[in-house]
Amino acid sequence: MHSFRHPGLVLTDHRFTVPLDHDDPGGEKIEIFAREAVAASKADENLPWLVYLEGGPGFGARRFVGTEAWLGRAVREFRVLLLDQRGTGLSTPANRQTLPLRGGPREQADYLAHFRSDSIVRDCELIRPRLTGGAPWTVLGQSFGGFCAVRYLSAAPEGLEQVLITGGLPSLDAHADDVYRAAYPRIERKVAAHYAHYPQDVERARAITAYLAEHRPDSAGHRLTPEGFQSLGILLGGGTGSHQLHYLLENAFVTGPHGTELSDTFQEAMRTATSFDGHPLYALMHEAIYGQGERPTGWSAERVRAEFPQFDAAASLAGQGPVLFTGESIHPWHFEVDPALRPLRETAELLAARTDWPALYDTARLAANEVPVAAAVYHDDMYVDTGHALRTATSIRGLRTWVTSEFEHDGLRAGGPRVLDRLLALVRGESDR
Repeated sequence: MHSFRHPGLVLTDHRFTVPLDHDDPGGEKIEIFAREAVAASKADENLPWLVYLEGGPGFGARRFVGTEAWLGRAVREFRVLLLDQRGTGLSTPANRQTLPLRGGPREQADYLAHFRSDSIVRDCELIRPRLTGGAPWTVLGQSFGGFCAVRYLSAAPEGLEQVLITGGLPSLDAHADDVYRAAYPRIERKVAAHYAHYPQDVERARAITAYLAEHRPDSAGHRLTPEGFQSLGILLGGGTGSHQLHYLLENAFVTGPHGTELSDTFQEAMRTATSFDGHPLYALMHEAIYGQGERPTGWSAERVRAEFPQFDAAASLAGQGPVLFTGESIHPWHFEVDPALRPLRETAELLAARTDWPALYDTARLAANEVPVAAAVYHDDMYVDTGHALRTATSIRGLRTWVTSEFEHDGLRAGGPRVLDRLLALVRGESDR
């Protein structure tokens, strides 16, 4: 183990070896990385553990600098474990550079089938006794981390002292199609709110889309397309995302010797915002996290989008309507335009066609739940449907919700100690609402 210090913190790196397939404990092993954070003044105390499960899928745990955001509140009473879920961060990587070591696309898809919440929870249950001596711990799950927390409640509640969920109550039985049918109208509302605040962006977005449709520029091997531009709407799910999008759009064009063209600044910003270089598992596994049973996900976001013709950029340009941005959705074209994903296109196709996904949630066990649970549900969250979240909340015995419009999906980061304080008060019965 390696330890180092930040202001107010002692940080210690841990590495754990776990089975790739927990049903085959003697088989292939992978490595899980996690970073422990404890208040410097309490480093020698016997504190209870809190494990943080990041959103995603496909993102390593956030790298905090000191006691920023919610971490400062957490280390007042917990020893915190910032877990890099399998395939992310400093855990054994899964990307275009490493997946060919598995073999061809079929072998890669079979390997990635072990990278969902069920496997992540079993990783946690192997790690927990090594750190806590067998005592249960608190789980804090953000977004997809909340999906993992609900799986934890279904599969291993004996390992849990209490559960805190922020923007991450999944539907227990919705197919990916149901998720996206609920998502597109929600995205449209976020886009309408953005254009109402920044009406000048309507024409800017049309002009950018028209330019990309005609020219299809290349930025460091990443092909910039109208569909890729629309996907910048993912920014609208964060508290400051509308402002970030506006600032990006206002810098779109320059005039050069050949006339008006997209600025290098804009092209680089768009490439950076839409590239999966740093988190390819997000694209590969995004629809797979909803897979349960024999029905394939089958590029759900792409199929369902056809039911919402107002998102067709070409039709918008041909008419007078605004170009609508999209949000948290993955499409086949992502694997054509992004060099980080291009070699993995066939692997993604096999995952989309898969028909043997295990069930993730045990409704009977959740209905009999005895673990204290509190969840922040962000009203009209762009990433997680409020209706789906509240139906799940009523299906988990004893779960207490805090429904708020004060924050967007990034409330845990943006709200810092306030969000964690509220959830801890709820789960401990110290707050009535």
